[in-house]
Amino acid sequence: MATQDAYWLALRRVRGIGPRIARLLLEKFESPEKIFAADERELVAAGLPRPVARRIREFNDFEALERELCELPRIGARLIRWSDADYPVNLREIADPPPALFVQGELVAGEKKFVAVVGARAASEAGRRMARRLGLELAAKGFIVVSGLARGIDSEAHQGALDAGGRTIAVLGCGIDVVYPAENRSLAEAIVSGGGALISELPVGTPPIAENFPSRNRILSGLSLGVVVVEAAERSGSLITARTALEQNRQVFAVPGSPMSGRSRGSNRLLKDGARLVECVEDVIEELAPQLVGLEPSTHQSDSVGNKPRNNLVFPKRDPAQTARVATLSIDDESKDVKKLLNCFKNVEKLHVDSIIELSGLKAQTVLTLLMDLELRGLITQHPGKLFSLS
Repeated sequence: MATQDAYWLALRRVRGIGPRIARLLLEKFESPEKIFAADERELVAAGLPRPVARRIREFNDFEALERELCELPRIGARLIRWSDADYPVNLREIADPPPALFVQGELVAGEKKFVAVVGARAASEAGRRMARRLGLELAAKGFIVVSGLARGIDSEAHQGALDAGGRTIAVLGCGIDVVYPAENRSLAEAIVSGGGALISELPVGTPPIAENFPSRNRILSGLSLGVVVVEAAERSGSLITARTALEQNRQVFAVPGSPMSGRSRGSNRLLKDGARLVECVEDVIEELAPQLVGLEPSTHQSDSVGNKPRNNLVFPKRDPAQTARVATLSIDDESKDVKKLLNCFKNVEKLHVDSIIELSGLKAQTVLTLLMDLELRGLITQHPGKLFSLS
């Protein structure tokens, strides 16, 4: 007798059943067990071609699926089914969600604040810096950064989120037990240990062959409220992700690049076609603002980032006494890093965040965390364009 999880895996192992058909069958029959228990006539009446219905009735490879499931504890993974509470909400809404996902790490029931950052593997240095900065600042504002663990832009986006003490999700185009590229093994481990996750719909042991990645990209965009393309050539997997995102009614963003660079032709084309131009993280958040109403900030980030609502989230009310104190703020009471940050505002009304980082000599993660804390305390005011001033 096959286990329940084996039936979920079997649903995609029958030739002729893709994710769209799997979803239709699940909506009609309610569970994989009922699908495999249905007779051929019922399956054909549900819309299946007779050969596919016959293959369901004749499927008998459950023993191999049970062996695959037994491997999951050994590699620290588990199966999340379409019907489970911690199956990603955004992903469940698309037309072709995976019936089940292999997961290493943590997915939290009901979370929706995912933003994907994708782009070229052979990225420029400027593109890498931008991707890491977007990953860091999105994570600092309570978003979970989604990418594909590839070299270049993907890796930088993941690392930026980790630098901020935030969570990030890597969607794999291979089996959950296969890290590709191999040099990203330590990054993959950091993603999991940092409260994020690796996810894949592919069988354990599946190698990273090219044909897997377009299908992977629909999961990447389906998880997310929006997709940010940092650098992409004219023929790029990132453009497939962007196109899939549009089909899924997701927001598409692109970072402009030099028209002289082949790395930017695809992302610049997206801008011509109506993608939202991104120069800073606020461009992303402003566009997603209507979707953020009522969403709680992530509660699974590190103390330096989590539990500190930002921008379109709910702000705590300012204490008037704190605000009045700012004009005569004595930095003697503050930490050494806060003193460095506040000293940047001497004789200056407003400063861009990059200038604060440069003048203070502090790490970008430290500056973002301190600005967030000071803003919540009513001591710093953020203005459009990533400008800050003393309140």
